[in-house]
Amino acid sequence: MTSGAAAGAASGGDEVDAWHARLGWSFGLIADDPAERAAALAHLDGARKNTWAALDRWNELWHLTRPLGPQEQYQEPAFRRAHEVYQDVRSHSLPDGLWVGEGNCGPGLAYALLFLEWEARFPREWTERAKAWSTKQWLIRSMAVGDHDQPTRAKLTDLVEIVVQRAYRCKDREYVRVARAVDGEDLRHRLGRAAASDNPWARLHAGYLLWLLDRPEVPNTQHVWRTWVSEASGKQHGSADPCR
Repeated sequence: MTSGAAAGAASGGDEVDAWHARLGWSFGLIADDPAERAAALAHLDGARKNTWAALDRWNELWHLTRPLGPQEQYQEPAFRRAHEVYQDVRSHSLPDGLWVGEGNCGPGLAYALLFLEWEARFPREWTERAKAWSTKQWLIRSMAVGDHDQPTRAKLTDLVEIVVQRAYRCKDREYVRVARAVDGEDLRHRLGRAAASDNPWARLHAGYLLWLLDRPEVPNTQHVWRTWVSEASGKQHGSADPCR
């Protein structure tokens, strides 16, 4: 290994360690063990409280130093330190920690997938503690590329399968982008099984997605969705969620 390659590997390892130090606890949010999940939720509650406290302190100093003027204010040591503390504290929480560095690729990819899996598998806990529709949309869109490795493609396929089997949630329509990016025999087999199931949501959503996969030129718009549902059911049927 050359010195440059060694340095790059070391740098990558440091980055992985940094992500784990900040958010390694969050994998408990998707654990099958309820006790492990409860511990992770308690950790998140504490991290969010710390974030709010740091933000309150930064805001307090912002008001105190405002008379200095914009330029001098941001050079004031106490104000700068409060801002640094806030940025550090929020990086240990969700969803804020995903916006530190590149939370949708490299070492951050595992945590992006974790956040999406948490929303897909435990939507109530996600909504109560870390609801962030814009973050969900950003992460899903960033996943909609065709050059993922096999483990990532498999995880994204799992997510699409989970999502089509439930009532529509805000920004779920973005998963069409992911399905088109990871389209293949495995995904279509799962969607076909869902479309033939007894679950009405699965039949509707999986059927629509399969129809779109056969028509990559067709945009995924509300009009296209409603037209397809109308033709498929023989009557008008609106979106299950206004966020669609």
